[in-house]
Amino acid sequence: MPSLKDVKMKIVGVGKTKQITKAMGMVASAKLRGAQSRIERFRPYAAKYRQVIGELAAKVDGVSHPLLTEHEEKKRCCIILVTSDRGLCGGFNAGIIAEGLRLARDRAAEGLEVSFLCVGRKGRDAIRKSDFALGTSFGDRMGSVDFPLASTVAVEVIHGYEKLELDEVWLVYGEFLSMAKQPPASLRLLPLKAPGAESGPDSGPQCEYVYEPSEARLLEDLLPRYVKVQVYSGLLDTAASEHAARMAAMDNATRNCDELINTLTLLYNKTRQASITSELIDIVGGAEALKG
Repeated sequence: MPSLKDVKMKIVGVGKTKQITKAMGMVASAKLRGAQSRIERFRPYAAKYRQVIGELAAKVDGVSHPLLTEHEEKKRCCIILVTSDRGLCGGFNAGIIAEGLRLARDRAAEGLEVSFLCVGRKGRDAIRKSDFALGTSFGDRMGSVDFPLASTVAVEVIHGYEKLELDEVWLVYGEFLSMAKQPPASLRLLPLKAPGAESGPDSGPQCEYVYEPSEARLLEDLLPRYVKVQVYSGLLDTAASEHAARMAAMDNATRNCDELINTLTLLYNKTRQASITSELIDIVGGAEALKG
């Protein structure tokens, strides 16, 4: 049985750990409010942008823009993997990394050479240990997500696709659905599929737009920005999901600390009672020996 001093030191140590996890949960909760507000404000813009691009792409020939053209021979695929820079957020990063590796194995099984472009240290470190190639990585950038970062990532893959250095581009990120649900999600960025076509051939346009100048001229400016918007949306989703996952993980850790403190306190009391009983037995034994 452990000594009273050892049990007491463990109780003190767990209590300090509880203070840390509780503080980290409060920090994650404060950051989550800002990140959640950003993604909720941005989603209507991204949805409307997607709708307009779908109407434009449906009115022009698929070969009118390089980003709408699907390469005849596919050899290389790039996966943009968006994770967090820090851990202590449960299985959040592990789920995104597993989704990225699953997608990479699927594309490699079809004969494509797969490489990763990582945003976030956790994804970068995981891909370095895998069998897939790691291209450009952006570490320590998820703490302050901004549109220039998304633009830099998007411009790199757009140039690679236009120069025929890439034949497919995918985005893997953590989708923020609610405080308790942040599943990994994957999206094919390039070649661009007309978003309006996903509803089916008989659905028809939702609205009739009048464009000036021509649709092909507008697509030259809007399609690259559309890719940037999708990447930025993925970054915002991952940032909000990270804080939600960390807050939940720290809440669970705090509850586990409470349970462990209760268990150790019970052990301390049992050890103390056993020590007192042992001392009483020694006193009674000594007294009986003196009488004899």
